[in-house]
Amino acid sequence: MNAVGKDVVKVALLGCGVVGSQVVRLLDEQADELAARVGAPVELAGIAVRRPQRHAGVPAELLTTDPAALVSRPDVDVVVELMGGIEPARDLLLDALKNGRSVVSANKALLAEEGEALAAAARESGADLYYEASVAGAIPLLRPIQQSLAGDRIRRVAGIVNGTTNFILSAMESTGAGYADALEEAGRLGYAEADPTADVDGYDAASKAAILASLAFHTRVTAADVYREGIRDVTAADIASARALGCTVKLLAICEQVETADGGAVSARVYPAMIPRSHPLASVSGAFNAVFVEADAAGPLMFYGQGAGGPQTASAVLGDLVAAARNKVIGGRGPRDTAYAHLPVQPMGDVRTRYHVNLDVHDRAGVLAAVAGVFSDHDVSIATVKQEGGDAAERSSTYRSARRDEGHGGEDVSPATLVVVTHEAPDAALRATVEALAGLESVRGVASILRVEDLGRPVSALGGPQ
Repeated sequence: MNAVGKDVVKVALLGCGVVGSQVVRLLDEQADELAARVGAPVELAGIAVRRPQRHAGVPAELLTTDPAALVSRPDVDVVVELMGGIEPARDLLLDALKNGRSVVSANKALLAEEGEALAAAARESGADLYYEASVAGAIPLLRPIQQSLAGDRIRRVAGIVNGTTNFILSAMESTGAGYADALEEAGRLGYAEADPTADVDGYDAASKAAILASLAFHTRVTAADVYREGIRDVTAADIASARALGCTVKLLAICEQVETADGGAVSARVYPAMIPRSHPLASVSGAFNAVFVEADAAGPLMFYGQGAGGPQTASAVLGDLVAAARNKVIGGRGPRDTAYAHLPVQPMGDVRTRYHVNLDVHDRAGVLAAVAGVFSDHDVSIATVKQEGGDAAERSSTYRSARRDEGHGGEDVSPATLVVVTHEAPDAALRATVEALAGLESVRGVASILRVEDLGRPVSALGGPQ
């Protein structure tokens, strides 16, 4: 299908929810400006929705419940997909691309899972595939990675890419609230869905990490390749411990290209971690997103802004739509996805990181030596260790459970809390250490574990970040 020389660019919109309705509004309000930028008017050919009666503000003649028929219409030049989910979006977009219709999508889950198939279909037909809005809402991020830094070598992409979890952790930090109360507040203010699983368990961030790693390191990475942990287990005590270390806790998506003995690998992971307050990401609060990109020549770059919201995400969608429409008018093509590197994904166990471990222990002689011995046995070096008296451990649910299980009743037992921060070591060794600690007779329980990330460190020549 070739739209070159046409007097108008026709757009099929799939989905008209929070973002889609804003796209419709902006297309109407900015029609003259968009036409000037594209070189021809941009008009809606139709809008596919499930329940037309819910869209009273949209001209009825534009609405349809048959997205397949809309996508296959011969007058459609660009398909904008905002319906979400894997199916039927996958088949609809593949059909559009195979028939030369350019695609604009904000569907992070689909792109993380089926990005390779979509890119191949676009490459074979010469159509464009744009998806700026899929990762960081209004923040221009993918285009700078794909185009502005095309002549550089990116080493690390790390950031806060989920506004819901950042709001929750920021609220815990500022108010001292626990996770449950902060989640409830996020829901009341509209930052958390009724079912927050995709956000708080890290699935949303993992999809975005897969997209970022694929673009930055020219290697196809799927959401299943991304190691993932959520924030449900982060406690107010963890936030306080981070503060005492001069850190804050953020849910991070971290993508790195590391050199290994076999030639190199990509690390992609999502988890809550302590980061120094001196790092720019530490000051990102509320529902905002920010991504830190480190490249050989350009150095560190930070992208910050609204990562979600109807108007904000629609802004990124319209930017992609203008690019796709302009290419249709003048006969150009957008950038192609490149996956020439074919790097393996590094197993999480091989990733070098640091642990902050909070242990409930018996307050008696020899405990510290026993704990230190376990770290030594697993070749994990201790950076700092701090022992706290009975009050902190007495409040611990782990400690209270241990007292009940051991039948102490009102007997005077002297507990304590040990807080250990390690030097960098392979994650597998750190995990094995924690498992061994839990088995010590002198350790009542492992109260919490958080990773500590120094995002300013260079990526090493061998074995991962150092």
